[in-house]
Amino acid sequence: MKRILLIGGSGQLGTALRAELADDEIAAPPHVAFDLVSDDPAALLDGTHYDVAINCAAFHNVDTCEREPDKAFAANTLAVDGFARACAERDIAFMTISTDYVFDGTASRPYTEADAPGPRTTYGVSKLGGELLTRRAGGKHFVVRTSGVFGTIGTSSKGYTLIDKVLAQAQRGEPTRMVADMTFSPSYAPHVARAIHALIDAQAYGLHHVTNAGACTWFEFVQAAFAKAGFAAAELKPVAYASFNNPVQRPMYSPLANTTFAAHGITALPAWEAALDEFLEARCS
Repeated sequence: MKRILLIGGSGQLGTALRAELADDEIAAPPHVAFDLVSDDPAALLDGTHYDVAINCAAFHNVDTCEREPDKAFAANTLAVDGFARACAERDIAFMTISTDYVFDGTASRPYTEADAPGPRTTYGVSKLGGELLTRRAGGKHFVVRTSGVFGTIGTSSKGYTLIDKVLAQAQRGEPTRMVADMTFSPSYAPHVARAIHALIDAQAYGLHHVTNAGACTWFEFVQAAFAKAGFAAAELKPVAYASFNNPVQRPMYSPLANTTFAAHGITALPAWEAALDEFLEARCS
């Protein structure tokens, strides 16, 4: 049994991790009890005997990060640095969750762990900063990049999941517009949590891409969800990202490929279509 500290345990991935790691001794203080940005991690770490600390907390609203870069770097870079260093000083393994947005989106194939980052957004730059400072801290560390995480728990900033929102629209007979020129790797939170558990057990320190297999556009993702949920006839219109007149230059192609699991005997995650089936079944249960 491992002793695990989880920061950001109420979001989609954090909730999945609490379920996945239920047989371990896990502490997941709420935000009101510990704020990663303003509180000293030593207060949580001193006098304890954690084996691993996992950081799922982030300032992740991409548009807001552009308007408030100080907050983005405080949460995604500097706070991660402080936590990583505090863990390294105490010989506690540290894991931080990162993003496909560390890439510029100009590739013609899925990005691997060996590809050079080149973020185009403040969010991506701030998350890459957290990655680099985690590595600089030394010690036992994991950097897990994922993409388009979805689950049955709403995000802390929105209070709902994308799939829940669009399925509700379809049920009400309302049309849905979805971006058809932005490609990513959907990642089902319980599957990502399962892979993280395996990485911890294998002590597979370093950088890992953790997504479901395959890639699709957001339009294709929602189209598949509608078909699987019985709303194939719902009005779903493909649109270009540019049609939203959003000045934020998101990566247009950011699927992630894993090249590290096999060496550690870790099973690759199933295809995103199978993950979507599992999500819809869990959503209805």
